[in-house]
Order: sequence, then structure tokens, then C-alpha cells
Amino acid sequence: MTAEQVEGYALFKQKGCTACHSGPLAGGQMYQKMGLVKEFKTDNPDIGRKAITGNDFDKYVFKVPTLRNVELTYPYFHDGSEWDLQKAVEIMADIQLGQTLTPQESKKITAFLTTLTGEQPQVTLPHLPPSTHGTARPQI
Repeated sequence: MTAEQVEGYALFKQKGCTACHSGPLAGGQMYQKMGLVKEFKTDNPDIGRKAITGNDFDKYVFKVPTLRNVELTYPYFHDGSEWDLQKAVEIMADIQLGQTLTPQESKKITAFLTTLTGEQPQVTLPHLPPSTHGTARPQI
């Protein structure tokens, strides 16, 4: 890793990003409210898990994404509203952590995030027999 990427990793931890983005996938293991500290402004009508659970507590709660290959998975956020990774880092620091990053800090964190890019996993799906009218149906 370059010095900038190492400094970005230190900032990533220091600023609190690891509260949600931790583990082998750097996230993907929990749900969190989008706009924890400040409101996330969007025109997207998606209300998050509340649409499933019906609980007001789950409004704007989404699964925290993994940061593996994040530089390849734009646009960012549940609504696809941000196309620039550095800007997405700045927004997340603001609305999730209540912190304003300097341009240098967000650049370093973004540089660190590029180190999470690697080979895309190959998923082999099982070969299943085709369904027919005689296929057993589940008892629900």
C-alpha cells in the first residue's frame, strides 16, 4: 500500500467508519439507518426496511454494504444518487458520523478504499432439473 492509502486506513478507523464497515467484507453484516446523525436528502421514495416490517423504527434503515470492490460498484447509496466515491465518503462522514472531512482526508480514505478492489468472485450456480407440472409443491 502507498503512504496515502495507509494514512487513509488510519483515518477510516479514527473517524469511526469501522463501526459499520468491519469484518472480512468491510461491511455487509448489519442494518443501519441512512442519515444516522443528519437527514439524508433524496427524492427516492424507498423507505428501507419499514416497507417490510411496518415499524417506524425501520424507516430509512438499509443493509450496510460491503466495501469490497467499492470503487467498481457505483453509483452509491440505496438510491444510486452519488456517482463519485470521494463525494460518497464525504457524505457518509457527514450524515452517519457527524464529521466534516477535509478534501485531503476524504482523498486518503478513498485511496484506502481502492485497496479493497480485487478479483470478482466467481459464483457457480447448481444445475437444477427443470420444473414440470408434476413437480412437488411446498406445503405452506
